[in-house]
Amino acid sequence: MRTITTVILAVLFFGAAPQEPTAYQMPPKAIADLIDAAPTPGVSISPDASKMLLLDRPSLPSIEEVAQEELRLAGLRINPRNNGPSRSSYSKGLKIRYLQDGKEVPVTGLPENPKIENAAWSPDGLTVVFLNTLSNGIELWAINVASAKARKLSDAVVNNAMGVAFSWFSDSKTLIYRQVPANRGAVPPKPLVPPGPNVQANEGKSAPVRTYQDLLKNKYDEALFEYYSTSQLILLDVATGKVTAFGSPGIFSGASTSPDGKFILVTTLKKPFSYIVPAGSFPKTVTIYDLKGNAVRQVADLPAAENIPKGFNAVQEGPRSFTWRSDAPASLYWVEAQDGGDPKREVAVRDKMFYLEAPFTGEPKQGISFSLRYDGINWGNDNLAMAYESWWQTRREITRRWQPANPAAQPAVIFDRSSEDSYTNPGSFELKPNQYGRGVLLSADGGKSLLLTGEGASPEGNRPFVDKFDLATKKATRMWRSEAPYYETPISIIDEKQGIVLTSREANYEQPNFYLRNLNTGKMTQVTNFPNPFASLKGVKKELIKYKRSDGVELTGTLYLPAGYDKSRDGRLPMLMWAYPQEFKSADAAGQVTSSPYEFIRVSANSPLLWVANGYAVFDEVAMPIVGEGDKEPNETFVEQLRANAEAAVNTVVEMGVADRNKIGVGGHSYGAFMTGNLLAHTDLFAAGIARSGAYNRTLTPFGFQSEERTLWEAPDVYNKMSPFNYADEIKEPLLLIHGEADNNSGTFPIQSERMYSAMKGHGATVRLVMLPHESHGYRAKESIMHMAWEMDQWLEKYVKKNGTTTP
Repeated sequence: MRTITTVILAVLFFGAAPQEPTAYQMPPKAIADLIDAAPTPGVSISPDASKMLLLDRPSLPSIEEVAQEELRLAGLRINPRNNGPSRSSYSKGLKIRYLQDGKEVPVTGLPENPKIENAAWSPDGLTVVFLNTLSNGIELWAINVASAKARKLSDAVVNNAMGVAFSWFSDSKTLIYRQVPANRGAVPPKPLVPPGPNVQANEGKSAPVRTYQDLLKNKYDEALFEYYSTSQLILLDVATGKVTAFGSPGIFSGASTSPDGKFILVTTLKKPFSYIVPAGSFPKTVTIYDLKGNAVRQVADLPAAENIPKGFNAVQEGPRSFTWRSDAPASLYWVEAQDGGDPKREVAVRDKMFYLEAPFTGEPKQGISFSLRYDGINWGNDNLAMAYESWWQTRREITRRWQPANPAAQPAVIFDRSSEDSYTNPGSFELKPNQYGRGVLLSADGGKSLLLTGEGASPEGNRPFVDKFDLATKKATRMWRSEAPYYETPISIIDEKQGIVLTSREANYEQPNFYLRNLNTGKMTQVTNFPNPFASLKGVKKELIKYKRSDGVELTGTLYLPAGYDKSRDGRLPMLMWAYPQEFKSADAAGQVTSSPYEFIRVSANSPLLWVANGYAVFDEVAMPIVGEGDKEPNETFVEQLRANAEAAVNTVVEMGVADRNKIGVGGHSYGAFMTGNLLAHTDLFAAGIARSGAYNRTLTPFGFQSEERTLWEAPDVYNKMSPFNYADEIKEPLLLIHGEADNNSGTFPIQSERMYSAMKGHGATVRLVMLPHESHGYRAKESIMHMAWEMDQWLEKYVKKNGTTTP
């Protein structure tokens, strides 16, 4: 009987093993070249969809850059030298491309060796503002789009520690941004002697929070958090450079302007800070201010969100989800739970919407009510808005048409469906910027119909589409659908009346590029011509494989075979199988195809597809559904279903004649790593395993994990049976464990891999632990990624390719 007690004792018993010393290594050239391939530029479309900003992205950062000092405070990771996030992605150059004639203009006047992030178009599309990160601070810059010239707006004083440091006013002339207070002073000194113990206490209140990383631990952490997160809000006239201090310094997690630009909604964090939840859940006030910095009305004063009930639909009591109505000058909306935030409480109405209109006096007015949990709203006009609600336990989601100017009118149900059913997904309603620069529902015929775009999942694969949805009949008419052998996705509706759409089009060997497509005539004009960075993979065969589990559940996976492979000549190949489990409430939904066989063969730096260049067959995105229909919880039979999924996958590729049953390795990242540990513990299907950034002992995530809502004390047998750590003595196949030393993902503490390694080593297993310095849940540094690939390649060569005899 494997009890919680024995698990905890095992954790305490095993010590961390000394590391095997090694320098960073390089994988085979074919793999290294793919990792080092030049990134494709990022793209940002102008509000009027006439231009695109091309963002030239650098190659992978060096370990020197990734290893810079960082502070881990209240769920944030801050670079103390520049007061910004320590793990940002940057661009190094900018170009403006005109969609109609294809003219491309490089942006001049950029700073030397720029690190560009958060590029944002003004509502009128005439200016782009971005942040430039230096070693000692962050600057604000602007681009005049017409001249394609950049100029500096501020010194290196921007405070980006809390994210989204600036936003535009609707006039396209004014910005509000966060600045490091001018009189901030020196960094709080670290006490040489602790003033006393760090004490936390609870007096009978339930606080079942999930496992978070990087939380505050003591008073010194609190002082550092307050020092780096405090900012002064500044109003900036972009044309003249005039700056005006707005209000007093504070810890601002949000500053949102009303559509008419006359009011600012400010969310301010306050003490006492929490030690069990991140900054986003700290106590806060939500206040409406006028442009002179005067408080017009405090809308909410909320405590720390520590005592939220259990469950994925649990929310904090009181006002939440504040949003300005996009089609009105200054109307603020929010929702409040009517069930105490507790999903287990049975009530007819879960949430109610309330609103205030300028000048924000009097009592809030009531808007629409929700029988499920509020999930957002798209605004159109006084007579048209789309309100969304959903419920996790049943996977139900409802879309209703609502009349904001007539709250008493009964909302009409537009869609009522299962969020798991990809085949019936109607898509999303398209939005277009209005006079305030805010997205509102797009109609080509004065409001009689709306446009829908979606992935178009189907048994033959995803086929993105554009539909015209008639509001009176609630029927959709297909205007266009992606056709084989291409995968083409609508990006932006350029001209809804003429049927002009900007799309991204790709095929197996054709890099995604942008096109202008006329939905009425079918005419296409290519806008970009990005080269294929993975030309060496041309000839790799990609195939969507369909098969069934022993209980009839339909499964899929994508098979990649090396270029030039001939089954009759080359026979069976060693294989790397890569997967990630997913929970479902419907067996039918679990078997649906949700990818396209025509997507570009794209290789990321962390992708298992790298090994198709080294002679392996790769079976990627292998379906691992865990189904619990009706009142059954999926995880009650997690191990049994995982085994059945893996058996079906292995049998399929072996029967196809492309894989050697004795030479199949299995791997995954995060929950896929957890899956890998379980498959090695409970099956003999694989020659070896590779587990990256995983969690293996579920007792270390006692208040839920992944899609499991129950706690360890509510479902101890499930937690124990699902923990491969408990079965470390039964793992006989070699397991490679890789983990970032600075993993900040909820639940995947680095100790998870360290203890798994110790447990397996203690039982004489073949196991290797690789801890990557300074890396988080995903790996960033070039040296780290190259070394990871080297470790994986060495493991596969030794324990998979050279394992035993070949299957006849």
